Amino acid sequence: MTQTGKRRRGKPVVIGLVIILVIALTAAVGLYFAYDGYLHSSHPIKYENYVERYARDNHIDKYLVYAVIKTESSFKPEAVSNVGARGLMQIMEDTFDWIKFRTDDEDTVYYDMYDPQTNIRYGCFLLGFLYEEFGNVETAMAAYHAGRGQVNEWLADSSISADGEHLDTIPISDTAHYVDKITKAIDVYKRLYDN
Repeated sequence: MTQTGKRRRGKPVVIGLVIILVIALTAAVGLYFAYDGYLHSSHPIKYENYVERYARDNHIDKYLVYAVIKTESSFKPEAVSNVGARGLMQIMEDTFDWIKFRTDDEDTVYYDMYDPQTNIRYGCFLLGFLYEEFGNVETAMAAYHAGRGQVNEWLADSSISADGEHLDTIPISDTAHYVDKITKAIDVYKRLYDN
C-alpha cells in the first residue's frame, strides 16, 4: 500500500473523531445550561424588596433568607406545615407571639403570617436574633428548627459541642438534615446570584 493510500484511510478516522468530539462538547454544554436552568427555577428570587429590606434591618445575609423560604415553603405564602407553622418562613404560633412581644407589634395577628411582607419581617427578626445569639449560621439554623432551648442544651454538652459555640454533631437527624439543606441552598443562591 502506498503512502497516499494510508493517508486517505486516516482522514476519515480523524474526521470521525472530530465529529464525535464536537457532539460530546455540544451535549456537555447543553447539560450544563439545562442544569443551570433547573437551579434557577428551583432556587428563585421572589419577594426581593421584602427580603432585602428585612435582611438588612436584621443584619443577616439575604441568601440565608431565600434559603429558609425555599426550604420551608418553596415560596408559597399559603403554606401550612403538619404542626401548624404558617407562611413563607413557617412561623409557629408560639414563635409568632414571642416575636410580636419582642417587637411591640400590637396590630399583627397570627393570620397575618400568610401575608408575605409580614411573614418575612417576622422571620427575619427571628433569624437575626438567633444569629446574634449563636454567632454562626449552622447553630442559628439548628435553633430555628429545633428551638433555642434545645440548642443551648446541646452547646452545654461537651460530647456535642467541644467549644460551647459550634455543634460538632446535631443529635436530631431531622434537624441535622434541615441545617444541611439550608447551607447547601445558601451556597447555590450565592453561586447563582452573587455577582
